[in-house]
Amino acid sequence: MTLIKSISGFRGTIGGRPGENLTPVDIVESAAAYGEWLKESAPRPLVIIGRDGRSTGKILTDLVRSTLLSQGIDVIDIGLTTTPTIEMYIPFKKADGGIIFSASHNPMNWNALKLFNEVGEFISAEDGERIIEISQDRAFFFSKYTSIGALTRDDVAIDYHITQVLDHPWVRVEDIRKKEYRVVVDCINSTGSISMIPLLEKLGCTVIPLFDEITGEFEHDPEPLEKNLEVLLETVKQESADLGISVDPDVDRIAFITEQGKMFGEEYTIVSIADYLFDNKLIDRSVSNLSSTRALSDVCHRYNGTYQASAVGEVNVVTKMKESGADYGGEGNGGVIVGNLHYGRDALIGAALFLSGLTHFDITPSAWKARLPIYQMSKMKVALQPTISPDNILDDLEHRYKDENLDLQDGLKIDFPDYWVHIRKSNTEPIIRIYTEAPTLERAKEVARSFKTEIQELFDAK
Repeated sequence: MTLIKSISGFRGTIGGRPGENLTPVDIVESAAAYGEWLKESAPRPLVIIGRDGRSTGKILTDLVRSTLLSQGIDVIDIGLTTTPTIEMYIPFKKADGGIIFSASHNPMNWNALKLFNEVGEFISAEDGERIIEISQDRAFFFSKYTSIGALTRDDVAIDYHITQVLDHPWVRVEDIRKKEYRVVVDCINSTGSISMIPLLEKLGCTVIPLFDEITGEFEHDPEPLEKNLEVLLETVKQESADLGISVDPDVDRIAFITEQGKMFGEEYTIVSIADYLFDNKLIDRSVSNLSSTRALSDVCHRYNGTYQASAVGEVNVVTKMKESGADYGGEGNGGVIVGNLHYGRDALIGAALFLSGLTHFDITPSAWKARLPIYQMSKMKVALQPTISPDNILDDLEHRYKDENLDLQDGLKIDFPDYWVHIRKSNTEPIIRIYTEAPTLERAKEVARSFKTEIQELFDAK
């Protein structure tokens, strides 16, 4: 069982001993640390909280809400919601921060407190370290009964989010409505049912819902892999649908299924939308992280645009987008980021822009995939020996490949003409991760196996 206190929040498995798992003690201490951090810059902060469809979300809500109120912090509880909804609602309500209770694609036995700042973005590394310091020192102060916080309940946040997506200038609302698309949506019994389905209906789509009751239990593993989406793939074919959509439990990632009932490819969510935006001259640059597909870079260069890569992690992608002036970016996990809407991954704007692209090119999803550069990715890992420093291994590889095209901002990425390899140490496990991409899956696996052998040889030589 696991408890992870990181710069982005507090995540763990439910139950067990305090300090080892995400227990009520850890939840209260984590919330109190965040509350104290807020009070360092705002004498009476306002915080927005919400949760995905996990059964344990109610417990986290009760504990965190009471903790913040006891610290003299005002709380707006928007209940069942999505991560991007909270990100947008924080600046709209002029709040000082926000928390969503969601472990994203992790299984049901996990949950988390994901923390946001006053502009609705994930807290910075520096702020995260400060919150962890407060938690470790238990430097909490609770208010007297005369100055506890005020609680407000709000059930229109998702409506606000949907309206902002429909009003976005890049979304071709009327063109989509004319097409009357038939779309199958796998909501995994979480908040996609109260966000993605209403959005698609407002776009004139006929929606065939799957697992759209928020029961507290996910119908299948939340990771949008083909083996987990068999019902969605088969339903798209049976219903002769134009498109299938899978969202994760907090609706910040999206994957598409073609009209043939085949995976469009999670890596290609951001690539396809970039193709639409570049073709319409709506953007001239884009950003993704170092472990995302090269296809996005290829699309940028096809339109004489600019591409930049960031370190892995949504915060890093957003930082690079701001530095480079890019309004569009994302991650290869299906995370679409539209900066002139908000700086966070958002499946709702992702769906609206993908449908806009289908209408713009007047194309089917499978035909659209065929016009994009095609690569295949492999992911492997190497277990670390206790006496071996991963940094030393990366330094050795950097020296060996010093004459190649290297990127050192997040581990080591070596960009060869026909393929790339990205090697980085894990922040949560004693392993080194090896990501490779090549024109074929066999070539990608071959490259990964070769580097895995090379790393193991370096272990033996130490």
